[in-house]
Amino acid sequence: MSAFVPDVPGVSDHIRGDESPAADGVLALTGERTIPGLDIENYWFRRHEVAYERLAPRCAGLDVLEAGCGEGYGADLIAGVARRVIAVDYDEAAVAHVRRRYSRVEATQANLTDLPLADASVDVVVNFQVIEHLWDQAQFVRECARVLRPAGLLMVSTPNRITFSPGRDTPINPFHTRELNADELTELLVTAGFVDVSVAGLFHGPTLREMDARHGGSIIDAQIARAIADAPWPPELAADVAAVTTADFDLVGAGHTRRNDRDLRHIDDSLDLVAIAVRP
Repeated sequence: MSAFVPDVPGVSDHIRGDESPAADGVLALTGERTIPGLDIENYWFRRHEVAYERLAPRCAGLDVLEAGCGEGYGADLIAGVARRVIAVDYDEAAVAHVRRRYSRVEATQANLTDLPLADASVDVVVNFQVIEHLWDQAQFVRECARVLRPAGLLMVSTPNRITFSPGRDTPINPFHTRELNADELTELLVTAGFVDVSVAGLFHGPTLREMDARHGGSIIDAQIARAIADAPWPPELAADVAAVTTADFDLVGAGHTRRNDRDLRHIDDSLDLVAIAVRP
């Protein structure tokens, strides 16, 4: 998924035009893959990192595959609790980077629709902010079912189509092939034979909602507007983006969730979807 900003026409080109070669140990920012350690990238990095942080405990002591590992920070976070972490990515440069930087992760290059693992060889498959890029999502999910052991978990996060590409059947992001809403994600997993599917929604928590209010109603739109206009960031926006933490996001269950009488949220209004499904 897009890192610094969603890839809308003009935005990705602007970011890539500003790229310089990656320093040793740092994977280049492409505008499509988020990386740690950059203040200007911090909102998107934390928004992705929160899924790893909240779901890593489910990987404790288990054999885990991350299908689509990107920079590798998430696989390494999971490696802190898992018995073994195998990371697969289609991008050879990303795989080489993971091998150099994250010694406790076993990285390999492969197509996610043909996973290089034996049947029933892992306990958990993690696929965060990747499935929206795949041309054959159904085949990928079937592959996940194949490599999982009985009662194994598939954990998926993806942008919510309803809020990420509002009013559209085709994604705004040209690098996304198909975005999903909660019902579509559930149907995809159930059709592949998974059971006990639960889908949660990721929302801005109180601190991020305060930032939204300070920046014209949306800190996301404020970042995108500066990129499209090739304009400098106001110091207040730069400071707020750099200050975002994973604790500033709320991950809440499917359906209506009331935190108080003035805060009624529905999963269709979420930013991202986070699904957990069980292989029978």
